Formats: sequence, structure tokens, C-alpha cells
Amino acid sequence: MTDSSDWEADRGYLLVLARLRLPGWLRAKVEASDVVQQALLKAHARAGQLRANTAEGRRAWLRQILANVIADTARRFSADARDADRDQAIRHALDESSARLEAYLAADQSPPSERMNRLDELLKLTAAIARLPPDQRTAVELKHLEGWPVDRIAVEMGKSAEAVGGLLRRGMATLRTDLTEGSADG
Repeated sequence: MTDSSDWEADRGYLLVLARLRLPGWLRAKVEASDVVQQALLKAHARAGQLRANTAEGRRAWLRQILANVIADTARRFSADARDADRDQAIRHALDESSARLEAYLAADQSPPSERMNRLDELLKLTAAIARLPPDQRTAVELKHLEGWPVDRIAVEMGKSAEAVGGLLRRGMATLRTDLTEGSADG
């Protein structure tokens, strides 16, 4: 059974993925938080259909719902008819972003006992990223979760490479502080 704290933790996780995967043209029309809200509403309504009994299975189920919501939203705002390749590309991109986000926390050689703690740390990280100011959040997500070079981020954000560097330094410092204080509280 899923309680309200699970849904709130899922919101942060899905929000990071949605911000990473909403195409630029669609971001101009819809907020990532609105897409996540729709996905969570669908997930809540279909909670009885969730067959996974692991955290990984639950996240995969939620990513699928999010991918469907993003594809539906793109179709609504697009003049094109349903494009199965685009839908598949969105699902694939969400899976890649999720894997990158999880790999950001997990070392390749981590012992099995740490595996259960990774979900908790992943959720703390996504919550901390969500609390960053918007420009810092965008820069950190593009650099560390998407692997973009600073020059590409600068073009995407309409800023100089130096400005992006400053956003990255401040964003990472804030994340380190936030996550260190959060672990000291726990």
C-alpha cells in the first residue's frame, strides 16, 4: 500500500525527470509541475494496477505514466498526429535520465546493503535539486544529469559560459550544504 509520503517523494523524483525531458518547445507551453501533477493523479487513480513490489518497479511504473502524460501533452500542443517514434523517444529519454540520476548516487561497486539506502538518497537529492533557484537548477540538471558541456548549457540558457559556471558552482555548493545538513538531521 502506498501512503502520502510516498506520493510526495515521487513528486520530486518525477519533477526532475519532467524538467529534463520536456522538449524546449513544450516547456514554453506547459510547466513541468503541471505534467507531474497529471502523472501523479493518474498513478493515484490506478494505484490498484501497480504490481511491482520493489522501489525500482514502482519508479519504472511512474516513469511510464509520466512518459504517457508527456506524450499526450505534446500531442495536444502539436499539429502532428500521434507519432509512435516520438512517444518511444520520450519513454527512452525518461529511462536514460532516471538511470543517470540513480548512477549519480551509486558507485558501480556499491555493496548490496547500500542498495536500499540509494532510493532514500535519490529522493533527498531530487528534493534538494527542486529547492535550487530555477537557473541554478537548470544548469545543474543539464550539466550533471544530462552531461551537457558548459558551452551548450550557456546557449540553451541564453547566458555566458562564465555565468553558467557561476550558477553551477553556487548550485553544487547549495546541494552539498543541503544534503550534508539533511544527513546530519537524520
